[in-house]
Amino acid sequence: MAYKTIIEDDIDVLVAGAGLGGTGAAFEARYWGKDKKIIIAEKANIDRSGAVAQGLYAINCYMGTRFGENNPEDHVRYARMDLMGMVREDLLFDMARHVDSAVHQFEEWGMPIMKDPKTGNYLREGRWQIMIHGESYKPMVAEAAKKSADKVYNRICVTHLLMDESTDNRVAGAVGFNVRTGNYHVFKSKTVIVGAGGASNIYKPRSVGEGAGRVWYAPWSSGSAYGLMIEAGAKMTQMENKIVLCRFKDGYGPVGAYFLHLKTYTQNAAGEEYESKWFPSLSKDIVGKEYLDTEGQHLSHKPIPTCLRNHAFINEVNAGRGPIYMVTTEAFQDPHLEEIGWHNFLGMTVGQAVLWAATDVDPKYENPELTTSEPYVMGSHATGCGAWCSGPEDLSPKEYFWGYNRMTTVQGLFGCGDAVGGTPHAFSSGSFTEGRLAAKAAIQYIADGKADGINVSDAQIEKRREEVYKPMDIYRTYRNHITAGSVNPYYINPRQGLDRLQKIMDEYCGGVTVSYMTNANLLNIGLKKMGLLAEDWQNGIAAEDIHELLRAWELKHRILTSESVLQHTLFRDETRWPGYYYRGDKMKLDDKNWHVLTVSQRNPETGEYTMEKAPLYHLADNDEGGKAGKLEKKK
Repeated sequence: MAYKTIIEDDIDVLVAGAGLGGTGAAFEARYWGKDKKIIIAEKANIDRSGAVAQGLYAINCYMGTRFGENNPEDHVRYARMDLMGMVREDLLFDMARHVDSAVHQFEEWGMPIMKDPKTGNYLREGRWQIMIHGESYKPMVAEAAKKSADKVYNRICVTHLLMDESTDNRVAGAVGFNVRTGNYHVFKSKTVIVGAGGASNIYKPRSVGEGAGRVWYAPWSSGSAYGLMIEAGAKMTQMENKIVLCRFKDGYGPVGAYFLHLKTYTQNAAGEEYESKWFPSLSKDIVGKEYLDTEGQHLSHKPIPTCLRNHAFINEVNAGRGPIYMVTTEAFQDPHLEEIGWHNFLGMTVGQAVLWAATDVDPKYENPELTTSEPYVMGSHATGCGAWCSGPEDLSPKEYFWGYNRMTTVQGLFGCGDAVGGTPHAFSSGSFTEGRLAAKAAIQYIADGKADGINVSDAQIEKRREEVYKPMDIYRTYRNHITAGSVNPYYINPRQGLDRLQKIMDEYCGGVTVSYMTNANLLNIGLKKMGLLAEDWQNGIAAEDIHELLRAWELKHRILTSESVLQHTLFRDETRWPGYYYRGDKMKLDDKNWHVLTVSQRNPETGEYTMEKAPLYHLADNDEGGKAGKLEKKK
């Protein structure tokens, strides 16, 4: 079947993915590049795409510097602590020093931000969170991006990056297809900013059957932020740093507002506080005394690193004292707090409210269950995974800087949001800010003449076209060989491939059914099986229609992401984040040998991986309390 080929040529900035990062990129690119051609390609619809699609009840990254609340170095220290020391402090500080201006911009555009009636300042949910009425958060921000871009292509699944044929290791655009019409889209561009999503559904989810799509992170986030860049040969970092979330059971409702604003707390099935029981053994067996007070009873870091709280949760359940409950029955006696508790879900996770109603759980009279989620890989939330990107010139050590802020190791290829490694706790506002930083640098890259002379041949475009539609060709060739149902000796369909991927990652790379445990033997088996799955995808993935073609390419990006996660988890020879995953053969945190960042590169021609350590620099002073440290002084 022939589909129309649509070519957009002479683009200056192509934004691939229009979540909060991509919208920020388009907005800022127009400011600095008034005469530039800016195109957005989005898999869904820009008005309701990305992790903020359903809305949010809080903006989770706001310094409040003008109110004297926090400074950017405070945020660097907090993120460093929560990630057990492993962050890119130059990138974090750079985001944190600009994020407040993004939030103030949102308010100017009409974002209803709640105010503290006593002070008039933004109402805090926690130290870094401000509360909003954010059901229309994404449409509001999307409007600014639509007014900034020359054109927005909705419903385009970007499958590959185009590479320049006149200069090695330089990006030249991207290709993809329309998920409704099937048309082939070619974008020839001087720069590409990847603002696509991280990876959910690479691990087997706890929810099954009709609830299989009920995961915490956006279920349509298929690892494209990583798959596109990995296949193009960009270096990646910290891909082992997946995250496991504490969430309300089955509905995956977030717990932040409950802990921070409603002041709820957790207990085991016997009604006991359980976390502190596990801290002494955590110190002795895994983490080391530096995370404990002198008596070895309580973690001295405040707040406690998220992974270590998970560790206590997981071990308490495995000891037979589950389930773990969120104590809501006290807070919900206050009508105002009860209203906030329900609004928190109605504003961004309606499914949790529906589930409680459907299962006759009233949190005013019954404490609901909590669970730990399957792992996710997404760098803008609270993990450090993503592309190895250049930092800003005024802050970054020489190993972290190669010319343009947020540019990957591929020339002209920039990242923001989930795509950038080493910048956890950015969330929605931080992702938007990163998009702005990347776009400003991309415009400068063009102005400096770095994109001159880009060449993309018709042969490369045709080669990618054949690859894009190959799954449909395979289906048409072999569809008459189905033996029963969807079983075919010549191909697998995307659903079968996804089931296989999730089983591999769950059992060999520390998923829920093995209590997040893995080891070198398991990881090597996982890599072997992943290689076979990748081979079967290449030679035998079939798509019956355009929708299945979309699912096939989402699976491809998930496979590339998963292989990277396996490689990184094997390479880091320690357990750095107990509670997110455990290396059963290397259970101790090993600062002597592994207080470093991990960096990988996949050879685009052979698929072979090269792994290396990168130095970890602590640029922010350790002192707390609002004093300007060396980063502030350097700025």
